[in-house]
Amino acid sequence: MAEAVSYEEQRRRQVEANKRKLEELQLHHLSAAVREAAAKPSPAKKRTARVPRDAAAEPLRRSGRVANLPEKPKYREEVLDFGRKVRRTYGSGRKDLVNRVYATDEERSHAITKAEELAGELGSRSRFPIFVKPMTQSHVTGGFWLGLPTPFCRKYLPKRDETIMLEDEEDDEFETLYLVRKMGLSAGWRGFAIEHKLVDGDCLVFQLIERTKFKVYIIRASSYYEDEE
Repeated sequence: MAEAVSYEEQRRRQVEANKRKLEELQLHHLSAAVREAAAKPSPAKKRTARVPRDAAAEPLRRSGRVANLPEKPKYREEVLDFGRKVRRTYGSGRKDLVNRVYATDEERSHAITKAEELAGELGSRSRFPIFVKPMTQSHVTGGFWLGLPTPFCRKYLPKRDETIMLEDEEDDEFETLYLVRKMGLSAGWRGFAIEHKLVDGDCLVFQLIERTKFKVYIIRASSYYEDEE
């Protein structure tokens, strides 16, 4: 019994000694501060605005492998102003599409009739093949392309592209290019049409006087009014 009392007394003394040591070290104050700090929310970090780098003030850093390579091409569309306007003319002071002349049905029919009469007279006097070709806008303005009758081309004209001469009533000659696949006159026809001031409604008589040469007669649509007088 005496030993048990002695043990309890010794334990009590040890506990009191430990309390004194804790008070001296102030550990209980530190633990309370730690608990208080943990309970408080952490302040948000301030975000600073990102300042864009001035490309003109500071050159971009480039690796040694690409530093000497040319810059990437820029595909932005640029409008070039040369300070002048291009003006196209088509000879004899005539504008291609602006000053078009449209024939009336009476004018067109009259020119075709007169051309067929002339073709009949020429055919009766010679063995040269003949065809009549009324003029439309595509023949005398814009494209300046003259398609020829397919049966005539297959029977009388060359089987390959070749230069064909047009001789007018004044015996002046004009070179044109005959395209066999399209069966028509291309390069050179424009010059002939403009030189002779051909308009919609005129009618031409083509007489093949040589293998690659036509004699061309022009019947004007305006002759309708001359014959009416």
